[in-house]
Amino acid sequence: MNGPWDQADDLLIVGAGGFARETAQAVRDACAADAAHGRAPRWRLAGHLDDDPALHGREVDGVPVLGGCDLVHELTAARVVVCVGSPRDYAVRARLVRRLGLPTSRYATVVHPTAVVSGTSVLGGGSVLLAHCVLTAAVRVGSHVAVMPQVVLTHDDRVGDFATLASGVRLGGGVRLGRGAYVGAGSLVREYREVGAWSLTGMGSTVLADVPPGEVWAGSPARRLRAADGPALDELRADGNETGRWPETRMGSTVG
Repeated sequence: MNGPWDQADDLLIVGAGGFARETAQAVRDACAADAAHGRAPRWRLAGHLDDDPALHGREVDGVPVLGGCDLVHELTAARVVVCVGSPRDYAVRARLVRRLGLPTSRYATVVHPTAVVSGTSVLGGGSVLLAHCVLTAAVRVGSHVAVMPQVVLTHDDRVGDFATLASGVRLGGGVRLGRGAYVGAGSLVREYREVGAWSLTGMGSTVLADVPPGEVWAGSPARRLRAADGPALDELRADGNETGRWPETRMGSTVG
């Protein structure tokens, strides 16, 4: 969606942990940027949804936790972004999206106003780009992808659905990052390498060789440590070893 917004859409953030809080701040910053440019805010941040009952009725950084995740089925007018996951269980976002079973039209895409997304790049629904990310040219990012601050994706990179790129990741040109892969903070991936579906690379890794699906690699140069944990391997088996799919809708550096 490009151009001015006539009125704000309600936005629900599923999750209330660190990633969800960072996304809420990105939404605030996007609305502030809209105001600074004389546009109506694109979002009204309606609140967080989280399955931890101890959080219900409380506020997280000033944003209310309205109830459990399944409340999305009652608040049907709101757009949704799912912001959960960690290196301990980086498959949880895929499980939750599957559980909610929402149509793709319900999912928002959040891009921090300091991120740079080229006009030739593509960003899928439900994905989040945090501050100072850069997508240089002909980059394709799938759906429900988490891109943390200061990530750089260079020409012709392909990032599969449900992948996570932690802060400071750099991908060389033509990298293929498979569905659900997790790339740890500060990692570097050499051009034209493939990082397999539901794999994990440890923080600070230098990836010079292809990483097979469902494996944990770390070091400089990165080497295999072990198989991925059970939840990631369960997703890999359920996917039939698919390495990712790429959306076909172009989107510039906006929030849609």
